[in-house]
Amino acid sequence: MKKALRVVLFSAAAAMVALTGCSKGGKAASDTINLWAFTDEVPGMVNKYIESHPDFKYKVNTTIIATTDGAYQPALDQALQAGGKDAPDMYVAEAAFVLKYSKGDMESFAMPYKDLGIDVNKACKDADIAKFTMDIGSNSKGDINALAYQSTGGCYIYRRSVAKAVFGSDDPKVVQEAIGGGSGNWDKYWDAAAKCAAKGYAIVSGDGDLWHAVENSSDKGWIVNGKLYIDPKREALLDYSKTLTDNGWSNQTQDWQDAWFADMKGVGDKEVLGFFGPAWLINYTIAPNCGGSKPGEGTYGDWGVCNSPVGFFWGGSYIFANKNMPKDKVAAVRELIEWITLDTSNDGLLYKWANGTLNGEGGTKDTVSSGVVMAKSNGELPFLAGQNMFDYFVPANQYARGDNMTQYDESINSYWRDQVRQYAAGNKSRDAAIKDFKQAVADNLGIE
Repeated sequence: MKKALRVVLFSAAAAMVALTGCSKGGKAASDTINLWAFTDEVPGMVNKYIESHPDFKYKVNTTIIATTDGAYQPALDQALQAGGKDAPDMYVAEAAFVLKYSKGDMESFAMPYKDLGIDVNKACKDADIAKFTMDIGSNSKGDINALAYQSTGGCYIYRRSVAKAVFGSDDPKVVQEAIGGGSGNWDKYWDAAAKCAAKGYAIVSGDGDLWHAVENSSDKGWIVNGKLYIDPKREALLDYSKTLTDNGWSNQTQDWQDAWFADMKGVGDKEVLGFFGPAWLINYTIAPNCGGSKPGEGTYGDWGVCNSPVGFFWGGSYIFANKNMPKDKVAAVRELIEWITLDTSNDGLLYKWANGTLNGEGGTKDTVSSGVVMAKSNGELPFLAGQNMFDYFVPANQYARGDNMTQYDESINSYWRDQVRQYAAGNKSRDAAIKDFKQAVADNLGIE
């Protein structure tokens, strides 16, 4: 999410929207690249490329279908399977379901980047592309089928005023030490939770804020040798959630609900120390819900970033090419994909995205897939009291892993988190929660 979880621009009721962005009009259908996406983000990038490259000989027809109510994937699958002149030549998948397209049921439609003519291994090394994104985008043979333009490694995003009240300092190094950032375990985090409670604060908004860190730090995924597997690190979320609830260490909110957003503004039941997330959580979720647009308003400027106790990532959008596209489109599609995912020059998408200049000066700065680009970019944000977010988000990408995912994670995660909440609330026993989780997976996915 990002980016299925970002602001949804198109409703499910108006699921399919055709937009055309082109450099030259009047082209025949064979001179049109069909792009499918679930937000207007990648289409906007493509249009920017075309605007700045007047010699680009193709126009681009964009179909945007929101992920609302699960509308995007079935439509994309049908379009890929149907083929023909209207089939997607390029398509975008979100991290929550990308494995279905990179190495799962729909893998056969993806054209490996090497078949586009990209020396992808060298390009990834030269750009310092995070390993977890390469793992996620690789097919069952180990060839890269897709790459992201963002990096979504996660950090701990904390309120400076709360940190001062609890730890005596808002310095990232002090806060990181207090919560056990980079330790690989949660021991100090629970000590910090008790300290927060003693001062009248919650360490976290809800158990969902821990989930992505817990999920991504597990040693194995949900399915091992074709069977459902509950990694001990993921099973521990039951205990973490119960501990937070029983001790009053959270506000017991659910992510993406009003109470969760209220905690970003500092107006929840208790003020909250922090959230776990990538840079997009700062830019597109916390900032719009902080209650202000400049220092002194709401919680704007009262935030900092440090390392999480465990490495993780959350979200990301991946760009695919259809292996069945007409051969005369391959070079053009390669041109677009290279500019979006691998170009480290100051004229590439990644540099413009990192520095907030894609649409002119003063835009939103974001973390990008290339460590090389972030190393030469300015990640200072007034929202973070002038802190350079790249100092922490760049190394965060090295701690995240992409080898413990399955194409069924989106559904299985939902079943798991539902049972965790019910157990933490005291509605059922621990054993019953695990049993009901297994049953939900078996009933809905046929996996036991």
